[in-house]
Amino acid sequence: MRVATFNILHGRSLEDDQVDLDRFGEAIASLDADVLALQEVDRHQARSAGADLTALAADAMGAREHLFVAALHGSPGVWMAADGDLAPDAAAYGVALLSRHPVASWESVRLAPVPFRVPMRFDGSPRPELVRDEARVAVVATVEAPGGPVTVANTHLTFIEWWQRRQLRTLRTALSGTEGPLLLLGDLNMGAERAQRLTGLSSLVTADTFPADAPGEQLDHVLGSPDLVGRVSGGGATRLALSDHRALHVDLLDRT
Repeated sequence: MRVATFNILHGRSLEDDQVDLDRFGEAIASLDADVLALQEVDRHQARSAGADLTALAADAMGAREHLFVAALHGSPGVWMAADGDLAPDAAAYGVALLSRHPVASWESVRLAPVPFRVPMRFDGSPRPELVRDEARVAVVATVEAPGGPVTVANTHLTFIEWWQRRQLRTLRTALSGTEGPLLLLGDLNMGAERAQRLTGLSSLVTADTFPADAPGEQLDHVLGSPDLVGRVSGGGATRLALSDHRALHVDLLDRT
């Protein structure tokens, strides 16, 4: 079973600053993933041709199950935190999980943003700027994989380091009743060592993923419970024709 995670930058290519839906579909198909976690996913946004990128990705990879969960409603510049609506008809932005294998159950987990503006220093800026954190979310599925059920969670954490621990604590609490193998996928906005320490899970593949053209750090992760470590048969990071991240993938054997 191939598991992959990809921050898609709403399908945009840095080469021409455009969202080409055919190019997006070809990129997703090339990953040949059985389970795919996507972050920065648009739904019905003008900047991505009004498309449902999750549905397009499902068609491209042949996923029989998929779910988009909105972190934000509205459009860029006028975002509002999403409520409990898992798949709003209105314009939205969030994460998605797709699977070629049957899914026994779905769950979403809301991850609270920092409740006040925080100072951040950006490249080229002489002084910190006050920024407002975005609402975050995780989508969780129980996938009926060939080797047995696997719980798979996908999320995109805040870039504010000292708040990441709280978001991961919320997610791990939601997953605390999970039995059997567990995978945590996504853009965690932190390196592998810290991701392992804060989650208690093992990194199943180590490869730099950001920035895509000349990666110097790993922000994207496939983390697994101890019973999955011995099932890894390969993995790596792949540069595709879109996004500022590389896609990260791991191949898992059905059994140890």
